[in-house]
Amino acid sequence: MIFVGIDWAEAHHDVCLLDTEGEVLATLRIPEGLEGVARLHTLLGEHAGQPDEVVIGIETDRGLLVGALLAAGYTVYAVNPLAASRYRERHTTSRAKSDRGDAKVLADLVRTDRHNHRAVAPDSELLGAIKVLARSHQNLIWTRQRQLNALRSALREYYPGALAAFAELGHADALAVLAVAPDPERGRRLTEARIVSLLRRGGRQRSLERRASEIQVALRQPQLAAPALVAEAQAANTSALVAVVSTLDEQIGRLEAELTEAFEHHPDAEILRSLPGLGAILGARVLAEFGDAPDRYLDAKARRNYAGTAPITRASGTSHVVVARLVRNRRLFDACYAWAFCALTASPGARAYYDAHDPGPRTSKVARRKLANKLVGILHGCLTHGTLYDEELAWHRASERLAA
Repeated sequence: MIFVGIDWAEAHHDVCLLDTEGEVLATLRIPEGLEGVARLHTLLGEHAGQPDEVVIGIETDRGLLVGALLAAGYTVYAVNPLAASRYRERHTTSRAKSDRGDAKVLADLVRTDRHNHRAVAPDSELLGAIKVLARSHQNLIWTRQRQLNALRSALREYYPGALAAFAELGHADALAVLAVAPDPERGRRLTEARIVSLLRRGGRQRSLERRASEIQVALRQPQLAAPALVAEAQAANTSALVAVVSTLDEQIGRLEAELTEAFEHHPDAEILRSLPGLGAILGARVLAEFGDAPDRYLDAKARRNYAGTAPITRASGTSHVVVARLVRNRRLFDACYAWAFCALTASPGARAYYDAHDPGPRTSKVARRKLANKLVGILHGCLTHGTLYDEELAWHRASERLAA
C-alpha cells in the first residue's frame, strides 16, 4: 500500500507519497490538466502494482482531478480542510505551513486515520448533471435577490412612490411598469390605460383595471423629490437593474425546465416525489446534495449528520448541552429546512410532529429543524428499501411516542 496526499490548487497540485511506515517515497508538483494527471499516474505506477493499493487524501470531493483519480480505481478520501488543519496542529506547534507540507499531512492522515473518514463514493453521471443544474438554478435565484435588494435600495433614494405601488419588486407587474417609468416624472404621466397595457404585457390576466388604478394612485401621490440630475442617474440605474432581473427571470425559467427534465429521468425521482413537500425543484436539490451512491451513508444518522439537521452534544463535566450543528452543507440544510415547511400542509403526520415540538413562539425554528431531521430519516428508509412514502408507516411510531 502507498498513501498519497494531494494539496490541490488552481494552477498546480503538490503530491507526497508515503509507505506504510510513513517514509516519504516521493514528492512532486504537477500542473493542472491532462499533463499533470499523466505524470501522477506514472509516479504511482512506479510504486504500486494495482490501483487498489493506492489510497489518496485530498481536500475536495469534486472536480476533474478527483474524477480522474476515481476513474483510475484509486481509493480517494475527501478530507474536510478544517480536519486537515487540526491534524496539522497535532504534529507541530510552530504554525508553519506550505503546500508541500500540507500534501504530507494529507498522506499521513489517510495512512493512520482513514478509518475516521469516508472514502469518496462516486455519483452517477446523471446525478452530476442534476447537481450542476440545481446549484446553477439556486445561484441565479440568489443573484436575482441581490439585484432586487439593490433595486429597492435605489428606489428608496429617489422614487418612494414605486415602493408604495409594488410591495414585491420582483413581481412581473413591477418589472413591466418600472421598465418604462423608472423615475417619478414618467411614473406620474402614466395613464390607467397605459398601465393596463403594461400589466397585460407582463403576464397579468385578472383584475387589470383595479390593479392599474391602484398603481396609478400610488405613483401620483406627493413625495419628496431628489435633484434632477440625481434622479436621472438613478433612473438609468433602475432601468439597468430591471433589465438584469428580467434576464435572470428568463434564465431561471430555462434552467428550471432543464432541471425538472433531468430530475424526472433519475431512478430515485419517483421515491423523492412521493415524500410530502418535495416537488421537482426542491426534490432535485435534495437529491443533488445527498448524491445517489448507494453506499455513501451507513445509516440514517449519517445522512442526518451530513444534512446538518441532527444536533450535536457538548458535554464536559457537569455541563451538557445539545445545540444545532453549524458546520454543514449549507445548500442541503437550506433545502431540507424548506422541505420541512412545505411538508406541514402536505402531511398530517408532519404537522402533528411539528406542533408537538413547537410549544411557544420562540421554538418554531427548532421545531422545523427537528421535523427536517425526521424527514431526512424517512427519506433514508425509503431509498434504502426502494419503497415509496407511506403516511401511516412513516409517522405511526412518532404518534405512539407523542401519545405516551
